[in-house]
Amino acid sequence: MTTGPLVAGVDSSTQSTKVVVCDAATGAVVRTGRAAHPDTTEVHPQVWWDAFLEASAGLLDGVQAIGIGGQQHGMVTLDDSGEVVRPALLWNDIRSAAAAGDLVAELGGGDVWAEAVGSVPVPSFTVTKLRWMAEHEPELADRVAHVLLPHDWLTWKLTGEAVTDRGDASGTGYFSPATSTYREDILAKAFGGRTPRLPRVLDPRETAGRTEDGILVSAGTGDNMAAALALELGEGDVAVSLGTSGTVFGVCESAPADPTGIVAGFADATGRFLPLACTLNAARVLTATATMLGTDLAGLDRLALAAEPGAGGLTLLPYLDGERTPNLPDAVGSLHGLRRTNMTPENLARAAVEGMLSGLAVALDALQDNGITARRVLLIGGAAQSEAVRAVAPTVFGLPIAVPEPAEHVALGAARQAAWALGGTGEPPAWAGNIRLQLPAGDAAVAHELRQRHLDIRELVHHVDTREDT
Repeated sequence: MTTGPLVAGVDSSTQSTKVVVCDAATGAVVRTGRAAHPDTTEVHPQVWWDAFLEASAGLLDGVQAIGIGGQQHGMVTLDDSGEVVRPALLWNDIRSAAAAGDLVAELGGGDVWAEAVGSVPVPSFTVTKLRWMAEHEPELADRVAHVLLPHDWLTWKLTGEAVTDRGDASGTGYFSPATSTYREDILAKAFGGRTPRLPRVLDPRETAGRTEDGILVSAGTGDNMAAALALELGEGDVAVSLGTSGTVFGVCESAPADPTGIVAGFADATGRFLPLACTLNAARVLTATATMLGTDLAGLDRLALAAEPGAGGLTLLPYLDGERTPNLPDAVGSLHGLRRTNMTPENLARAAVEGMLSGLAVALDALQDNGITARRVLLIGGAAQSEAVRAVAPTVFGLPIAVPEPAEHVALGAARQAAWALGGTGEPPAWAGNIRLQLPAGDAAVAHELRQRHLDIRELVHHVDTREDT
């Protein structure tokens, strides 16, 4: 039974579109839909619209407001008539890697970028994709009149308005979260002197417009910002998301600016800031280890839980898919501390869990160097359902752990934003908490030993000076 009007949230991700319809007063989910996207790094935006129509079919009856959460960083280019110039380049398209390096050098290094836009650009950022297009497709670049992000384009399809929000704009590389203004000088430098029109930046609770059916459309935001909104992150909360990649993020009141590029200084979807660190290596570390041991994820859990903390001295640096950290551009995975007495399946399984979480703990340390004071970790994503991960996390992080109920957090955050815009209140609605499990912090001495071992071996193997980035 619902107690308030209905609102909808959309997660237009890399893999699929998810739609949730919620009670605006409580956040209770009343119906859901889903449609797949092609597995690619570039796609015509029409695919997102078709997926939205499929996923939302029959769901929006009675819905009064809708919000869009979208994958960050992608590049959508339109001509003067609003037609798509070329397929959108997604965040995971790395053809702009050389462009990212060139731009960092041209502007004067990481210090200058961090001061200008809060982040040092990597190939995922929109600004690097525009540079690639200017260099490799100049005739197409000449046709570009508007540049949008994926969530902006869907909002435009719904309302006819070219708008965005601070959160998603902060991942472009040409928007300053600290001043809430575009850096059109950086845009022009990246795009060969061209200055296409950019979407108007809305306040967090501002509305973008209405659909043809009269449904109010909120500002929308990027996927990480929407997840933070769903989790209702407060001071001291840090989210650790364990999906294919791993992300660590929290909210703070001051704009971060990390010149090393480890922490991206994003804005959030409430008017605050959302420093975020990312690793390529999360849940797939566990699946790869399970495969090597000839078992499944449940079997990996049993093995890891049968081993003692510290895995008998084994340490896995889990860079199985490379790494995004600027100090580890060519990193590969490695296993250290092998002895005849500790070469057991149990210790290897435990080392995989501890290694994955230790990499994320290093990211958490970087956040704490950039404005976050961590008091609790909220563990989300597919691998958060692992019994071994839940058992090991309090020790590795050295903090209390909260595990929310499994949910489509990006879509829920977009729905909460829609409810906020519909209600017109000063703060987002307080929805019922959904914490499934709370675990006390582990032994601080063991946590320090595990993390320091990870850092020492990383320095030994990859020559990373831990004094500079932890």
